[in-house]
Amino acid sequence: MNSTLVVLDTIDRWTPYYDTESILTVGDYLQNQELNQKQFFVINLCNKLDYHSEGYYCSLLAQARGHKVMPDIEVINRLETGAVMRLDNQMQKITYRWMQSIQVSPEENITLDIFFGTTSEVAMEKVARYIFEQNPCPMLRVHFAFREKNQIESIRPLGLDELNDAQQDSFARALDTFSKKVWRHPRAKKPARYDLAILIDPDDLLPPSNKGALNRFLIQARKLNINAELITAHDIYRLMEYDALFIRQTTSLNHITYRMAYLAQQADMVVIDDPLSIIRCTNKVYLKELLDKEEIPTPKSQLIFKSEPVGWKEISEVLGSPIVLKVPDGSFSHGMGKATNEDDYLKILATLFDKTAIVLAQEFLPTDFDWRIGILNGEPLFACKYFMARGHWQIYNHDSSGKTQMGSFETVPVNKVPKHVMRNALDAASAIGKGLYGVDIKAFNEKSVIIEVNDNPSIDHGVEDAILGDELYRLILREFLDRLERKHR
Repeated sequence: MNSTLVVLDTIDRWTPYYDTESILTVGDYLQNQELNQKQFFVINLCNKLDYHSEGYYCSLLAQARGHKVMPDIEVINRLETGAVMRLDNQMQKITYRWMQSIQVSPEENITLDIFFGTTSEVAMEKVARYIFEQNPCPMLRVHFAFREKNQIESIRPLGLDELNDAQQDSFARALDTFSKKVWRHPRAKKPARYDLAILIDPDDLLPPSNKGALNRFLIQARKLNINAELITAHDIYRLMEYDALFIRQTTSLNHITYRMAYLAQQADMVVIDDPLSIIRCTNKVYLKELLDKEEIPTPKSQLIFKSEPVGWKEISEVLGSPIVLKVPDGSFSHGMGKATNEDDYLKILATLFDKTAIVLAQEFLPTDFDWRIGILNGEPLFACKYFMARGHWQIYNHDSSGKTQMGSFETVPVNKVPKHVMRNALDAASAIGKGLYGVDIKAFNEKSVIIEVNDNPSIDHGVEDAILGDELYRLILREFLDRLERKHR
């Protein structure tokens, strides 16, 4: 568990704020060798962070000591060089609407102050969080030019002595929200060894873990002396309060899940699943090329490009009929279609090409069920048979009314899984990494092929835990513990 330290040039700079034992001067921090033996989260509020300043060495030494620190050296160097970040298209639109609403002249430069990812400008809250994600620094001052595109002119750290009374209040509230630990008195009971954030989306209709499973993760974490908390995308500004991140939200590359995994990895947190696993698993085009390279058996497949579409006759001669067509990043049976003739093929392609420039076409391999082998750090955790939805060719049947029908399941002891299924599952997971994966496999005639590898597999109470019970949750949590202990040796 990380204790929080707020490092200042001098103690008197903290006069406007509540007293706390977490305050330390930069001189004391740099010279106190005993701090090497403990885990801290350091909030560096030194006024000067330029190269060779004490503030710079505070962040440099914090990283050398294995402490988490904000800002870290990479962020300081980036801000010092004046490298200007570029907002994405959505953020540029929000910024331009805000500048129009406050009626500034085109000649004016506009300033936005950001405290731990928050701002007093309500219309710019999303932009402030976005800028903070890219430049994790306690206080930032951003200068904008009044134009439709590329509005950011400069970003720099802000000092405590630059804040007026109203800003001091805003800063104190932001710090209080960001790290409640700063204001807490030490608890009488023994604190948890580590803090684990479990990322969820409360509005997800098909979440990777149901409420029963999430509750069991929290209960078993307490038994292992881990402080586990459920967080959402809105808590991104609090991410560095934790030692580890467990993603229990459906992942995607152009998505908050990938951004949070990346930020956590940059902060030297233990992350499951890590950004590279998300890249390798969530895009079926990437996954196909990776598995082909490793010579791991997969269905016969072909890529179809929007710029050069392949005709039905040509593709069916290679893959047979019917043909399954998939968008690269679909999940839970979304973004897929089965074509049995040319009309089906052209209609499905037209729909999918509205979403993507590349479609993956695969041979249709009908089976009553798909195997799902859960693997963590190269070892099998669970095995399930997921049966096709009644009267449908997929596990999930999403009808036109928006309702979803699921097939049944059967949880199987891992030692009862056919050897060729388990061997291919372990090989496929090994090609991805050392995270938590769910390998989907079709088996027939004593052979099996990999359909896909999920970086964020379903772990639902009553399904995947039917054999191991609470031990399934403990095994996953112990993996976090093992990785954290290795980091802190």
